[in-house]
Amino acid sequence: MVEATAGFGATIVTVTLAAYFMPIDAVLAALLPVNVLLSAYLTARYWRAVDTRVLLRRVLAWMVPGMAIGMLPSLVPQLAALRGQGAIRTLFAAFVVVLAASELWRARRASTAEARPLSAPLAALSLLGAGVVHGLFACGGPMLVYVVGRELTDKARFRATLSAVWLLLNLVLVVSFVADGTIGRASLEGSGVLLGALIGGLVIGEWLHGKLSVARFRLAVFTLLFFAGSALLVRSVLGA
Repeated sequence: MVEATAGFGATIVTVTLAAYFMPIDAVLAALLPVNVLLSAYLTARYWRAVDTRVLLRRVLAWMVPGMAIGMLPSLVPQLAALRGQGAIRTLFAAFVVVLAASELWRARRASTAEARPLSAPLAALSLLGAGVVHGLFACGGPMLVYVVGRELTDKARFRATLSAVWLLLNLVLVVSFVADGTIGRASLEGSGVLLGALIGGLVIGEWLHGKLSVARFRLAVFTLLFFAGSALLVRSVLGA
């Protein structure tokens, strides 16, 4: 529902809430194939709204190298310890809290100046960071929104372009997860269970996209993430 409405957020909302009950890698293994279906639908239906210049020259040019860095713990056996569940959950929770807090702070002091496109170096650094986070958690969306939201102000172009980004990048992650065995029969059974939620959320999200201000919806999403991420961080630090 969140991603069909705003163009991003399916993974970070799902992982933040599901991390209370399951390892992050297990959540991603079940979620990513379903999220690819969501992105494929939105991209195919609204492909005319995709801004190919922003997609190819801006986003993918920086996010792909960043994602390669973020995927190293999964691809290099010597770095596998970095994926330890306790450490990765704490790191993820801290990332969510900082990101949500920064988004809420920016929304509070929104101004014409802040809506302008970022400088080229800052945009490149932000997109590279988004790629690293996406390689680690498949949740680079908010950092990508930080850049693209200032260039694509039309919500239809914004959503379609981001859907194309998730389709391409998450296909790479799915192939990687299949290759290392993270995605297999058990995880695909979990993906099947999620299909009903995908369809229901997609229908609601398509309706909300035409009714709501995306800015207000994003504010609600980041408020939810801030409190959920804070509770997850406390739980992770205390070892619960």
